Amino acid sequence: MKRIALLNLLALMALSAFGQTNVELVCSFANGAGKRVELRGYSDMLTQTEVLLDSAVAAADGSFTLRCYANYPRLVFLQVERYSQSFYIEPGRRYQVYMPEFDWSLDERQNVCLAPVALPLEFLDLPEGELNLAIMRFEATVDSFVTAHRTQLDRRFKPDRRCMDTLEVLVGARRGDTSGNFLARYMEYRLAEMRLATGSTSRKKLIDKYITDNPIRYHDDEYMRLFFALHERSISRGSKRVPQWRLSEWMRRGALDTFLDSLGLEPLLRNEQVRELAALQALREAYYDKDYDRMEVARMVDLLAQNTKFPDHRTLAEALRASFRSTEREAVLPDFELPDVDRRRVSLASFRGKWVYLGFVRVADPHSLKELETMAHFLDTLAGQHPEVVFLTVSCDREFQKMYHFLKSNRRGAKCRWTWLHFDGDYRLLERYGVAGYPTFVLLDPEGRRFYDYTPAPASGFLLRGPWMKTSDPTDYTKPHFSN
Repeated sequence: MKRIALLNLLALMALSAFGQTNVELVCSFANGAGKRVELRGYSDMLTQTEVLLDSAVAAADGSFTLRCYANYPRLVFLQVERYSQSFYIEPGRRYQVYMPEFDWSLDERQNVCLAPVALPLEFLDLPEGELNLAIMRFEATVDSFVTAHRTQLDRRFKPDRRCMDTLEVLVGARRGDTSGNFLARYMEYRLAEMRLATGSTSRKKLIDKYITDNPIRYHDDEYMRLFFALHERSISRGSKRVPQWRLSEWMRRGALDTFLDSLGLEPLLRNEQVRELAALQALREAYYDKDYDRMEVARMVDLLAQNTKFPDHRTLAEALRASFRSTEREAVLPDFELPDVDRRRVSLASFRGKWVYLGFVRVADPHSLKELETMAHFLDTLAGQHPEVVFLTVSCDREFQKMYHFLKSNRRGAKCRWTWLHFDGDYRLLERYGVAGYPTFVLLDPEGRRFYDYTPAPASGFLLRGPWMKTSDPTDYTKPHFSN
């Protein structure tokens, strides 16, 4: 099958912005009037960066339509606020989607970022052999089999290799005529992942069967997921032939050719194309590994993007470098403009030139209230001694009135005499700032850049030892703390 370059795939995804679409979702939500709905997908399986395919605002009756372009079955996500549901779309298909009444306030009673809640979507008038229905039946068969044979498949015990053979026979009996199509490959790759996870087949045998002497299916998300599962940590943590200290030294020198050629000492990486794709995965792992230097890894990715002869790898390397860049201190966080307690729009950019201690809270959350009390205690001290430091708090309560009454009518709120803004239903803003729970604090330097990977909370004593203070104590918070 002819390979489809990732560059072309991303270009095709962008065609929907110019009206060229071949997939349509006609949707209706029972109580979703006025909700912004987004259709998203992954740009690639290496970085798993989400891209927006289409968006709409539900009408008064809860109806809306989403359109996109696809030239191969692919996984997409229907996202509303912090709730989502995933499913596969096929080129040339029209889907009718209905969602019964849903409790949108669930996120105020539980953390839906750590314990996701799926949207209860219902697809209407699907044919019997529709892809999502077939995948659902396959997954149900696998789940029931794993539940019934969990001891034989558990690697903590001696796994029964015949157990996976039995599962494959069971799946094959229910597969029907799917040979050569996406569904057949989906089931085959998922079962291969299970064999790897249970240890019923060696990693070498799986690579020989699915990777060696086979074309790389860059356009197939399931194939790419299997590829990365088979090569996970196989390079970045070092091996007998290529130890980790040598990898680190080649990255320090920027010796890309030596780095790639040496990986070829591994028998499973003698194919140049496979070796380079596995190297990209290893560089991604190394970037988040404390035993490597982040900047050296990033430079190696840049070199690979500039020198590779595979267009797909150049696109992947550029996407990988962009994902790194978003975590670097030099990256300026996106600006926003939100209403204050008097509904006047205030921009984050208006605080440039000052240290901004940005907090995301909920006024009814007990943990948020404790941290707010600590901030109020140090407010006057900081204002007098360090006027270059400002507090900026964003209330993430659904109703604007909760913030208003907290600041205007509550004794605790009356002490919080600094700028407050309401997030105004901008859930994408919370995602961009990494808000997965409350309270969350982010320290921005005078140029608007994130100063820490993780900003300490006020109760930690951070406000007494912030980076705006001049001190020679190396244990204080005077330098950016980034995990490496």
